[in-house]
Amino acid sequence: MDQQNLFETPVTYRLLRLENLVALAICVGLLVAHLTQIRWWAFVLLFAYIDVIGYLPGAFAHRHAHGRRIRRMFYVLYNSTHCAVSGLLVAVLWAWLVQPEWALLAIPVHLCGDRALFGNFLKPFGVSFEPAVHPAFAHFRTSYVNASATRRGGPDAA
Repeated sequence: MDQQNLFETPVTYRLLRLENLVALAICVGLLVAHLTQIRWWAFVLLFAYIDVIGYLPGAFAHRHAHGRRIRRMFYVLYNSTHCAVSGLLVAVLWAWLVQPEWALLAIPVHLCGDRALFGNFLKPFGVSFEPAVHPAFAHFRTSYVNASATRRGGPDAA
């Protein structure tokens, strides 16, 4: 919405996902166009490191916490590896230390795919590691929809 109101409505959330779907389509198009030039072991490695480092440890901790909060470190790992800036840094380092190559498309394919296809964005510390409606957000959403309906004479989906 703006820098003072950090939440998304259903429409703005879908627009963010759509932006990432367009970026994903471009990356997949480039991938298909250069299919024969891709070192697939490098593509798989670059695609997988994001979840191996960033998601799997937190998912494991979450599943074994039995409803208790997990350490912030797991959120930091997730957000660090699922951030476009860190993906860019990994790509630049790979290009510099290994070689520039089409396999680097694995990084934006992974990140844009997570956002566009699964709706996964960065994880705030105050919510469950795995998606679950926070009671305070459920209350806010109901209040927001009711206030919007009263103000405009109908639900405000934007």
